[in-house]
Amino acid sequence: MVQMDSVKSGFVGSQVELRCIFINSNPPVKISQVTWQKLLNGTKQNVAIANPALGVSVLSPFRERVTFKQAAVRHSTPSLEDTTIMFSNLQLSDEAAYICEYTTFPAGNRENMVNLTVYARPMTRMNLTTPTIVARATKRKMTVATCVSLNGKPPSLIRWDTRLKGEATFQETRNQNGTVTVRSNYVVIPSRETHRQKLTCIVTYRNEKFQESVVLNVQYEPVVKIEGFDGNWYLNRQNVQLTCNADANPPVTVYDWKLLNGSLPSNAEINNNTLFFKGPVSYNLAGMYVCKASNGIGTRTGSVDVNITEIPNNPPHNQGTSQDLNNTGAAIGGAVGGVALLGVASVLLYVFLRRRQRTFKGDYNTKKHVFGNGYSKAGALTAHPPMPKNLQYPDDSDDEKKPAQIGSTGGFEASERDFDPEAEDLKRPYFTVDEGESRDYDERTLAFQYDPETEIADDMISQTDGSVISKKEWYV
Repeated sequence: MVQMDSVKSGFVGSQVELRCIFINSNPPVKISQVTWQKLLNGTKQNVAIANPALGVSVLSPFRERVTFKQAAVRHSTPSLEDTTIMFSNLQLSDEAAYICEYTTFPAGNRENMVNLTVYARPMTRMNLTTPTIVARATKRKMTVATCVSLNGKPPSLIRWDTRLKGEATFQETRNQNGTVTVRSNYVVIPSRETHRQKLTCIVTYRNEKFQESVVLNVQYEPVVKIEGFDGNWYLNRQNVQLTCNADANPPVTVYDWKLLNGSLPSNAEINNNTLFFKGPVSYNLAGMYVCKASNGIGTRTGSVDVNITEIPNNPPHNQGTSQDLNNTGAAIGGAVGGVALLGVASVLLYVFLRRRQRTFKGDYNTKKHVFGNGYSKAGALTAHPPMPKNLQYPDDSDDEKKPAQIGSTGGFEASERDFDPEAEDLKRPYFTVDEGESRDYDERTLAFQYDPETEIADDMISQTDGSVISKKEWYV
């Protein structure tokens, strides 16, 4: 039996080992010869031969790159059980199937095969398409960078990492030796925003990654803005100025100031990008000022309309800031005080209304009559004198909650029933019934109710919600 690996691989220029071991039988057979062959597209080509009588032979074009690993194969009395060969300086043309064949006696030929794959690691590079990228007013797309993976096998994968809002194009070219070249271009519209943006090309080859980066250098015309006029140039204000700020690449080389439809005031002085007005402000300074900035790419202008007022139209910055802070503090304090005052007023109004509504044992707006013994809400016996049969109340007074006795100088008169503290009815708890509820109660349950025939007509009081209740009934 011949033992071999099923697949082997290596990179161009590297070394690879193709294993071949013969496992002899019992009784052993005689090895007459070992032959290595290359099988490509159905055609066999001899690579190396080991013969016990004739020695070792490596054929062209493998003679300089193929050797038997074991020195015993080359001895005068060779051992041919292990005929592993070493491939050095691999080439793409070495990719094929290789057969190791043993010729034995009397068993005949025994062979096995290994598939050799040769990889080619690509060369990667990235570069700007032009050292100078110019942003034009036409806003045309252009290729700013190219990333290439040369002669790779298998082909590489290219992607871009950037904040630029562009697009990438890809192209693959298959070479005659079996490798593939992958090219990717990055296309953007050059502008001021693309200047100094980083662009990174990432190439992935099998499990390896390569990356290169460039920073775009985009040249563009000046972007001009005039600063200095705060809208508060008033008569006799001292030493005002205008500044022409321009963002440009390359930097601005020439600044030019002029007053539209007129000439610059006599007290105006130009110092590079700044226009100074010496002395007090006068009406002569009013007008449209134009600044023209130029660099190697082009020329752009900016303008500002200056108007002069007789008096300041807003306080100095520091004073205004302080006043704003004071106003803010006053507003916050007023809001907090108002909320607190409203809360106190709400509480006082609530207490006042509750006191006006409450009667001697409950509220007028409570519309449930109390039945039971009248002395204990929890059923516990409480020592209490019997209620008088006739009570009088002042017509409209806070003292209406205090019943006054008629025809007696002190204490309560005894009721028609003798008061018995141990009576069973006195231990009964309160219970209630709505005024609109129609139920019959026996005499014992209503023993302490007042006679309705004598009280309804005498002491009925109209409420704000339209109901009518009696002062002499007990409420909870």
